[in-house]
Amino acid sequence: MDKNMKLLLNVAKSVHNPSFYKCPGRDLSSLADSGLKAEGDGPLVIVGSRRALVRRLGTQVEVRTAFITEEEEGALLRELEPGLKKKRYEFDHWDDAIHGYRETERVTWGAACQTILARVRSVAFASGSSLLGPVHVLDLDKTGYIKPHIDSVKFCGSTITGLSLLSDSVMRLVKVDAPSEWLDLLLPRRSLYILREQARYNFTHEILKDKESLFNGQKVPRQRRISVICRNLPA
Repeated sequence: MDKNMKLLLNVAKSVHNPSFYKCPGRDLSSLADSGLKAEGDGPLVIVGSRRALVRRLGTQVEVRTAFITEEEEGALLRELEPGLKKKRYEFDHWDDAIHGYRETERVTWGAACQTILARVRSVAFASGSSLLGPVHVLDLDKTGYIKPHIDSVKFCGSTITGLSLLSDSVMRLVKVDAPSEWLDLLLPRRSLYILREQARYNFTHEILKDKESLFNGQKVPRQRRISVICRNLPA
């Protein structure tokens, strides 16, 4: 998260008994060790305050599990780790949006990573979209977390997408003008999330801290997490 991000503080997070929505045909095998199991004939990666809310948002919220392979994750980490290791984790963000993080922006990538990012862009953005040039890389310590915020509309367009490396995590979306409306997204390691349109503009998003990292009532242990984030430019 760079200095062009806008934090929306003090969003109430009313959590009631959720309605559940299965995202069909997606593999949740990367969560086998954590004890979370798929329900019915498909894995559960999105839960919401109301079934109608999840259906209404439709493809504006996506979680694509196993989007990259273990080998591809390794290729990304080999490029990112040397630069990240030169930085210290910070525990006081300039606008109090992130706790326990290191971050960088990257424009130049090796061939293998360029191929991965091209695949990310091809599924997340419409053909011909103008993309924000640098890729944002955010490294969260095991104790780190991201507070509720909406990315600045001055510098980011209608779509945000991110790869999750090293750890499973839970992302929470809360409607700005109706905090009882919420979604929880299970983000398995090596998955890709995509937020578009209403989900991007009208909902805050956050990454839950380890002690609050629950999905469908089950613990999702948080380790160190690196996210590789792409955005498009405002129209």
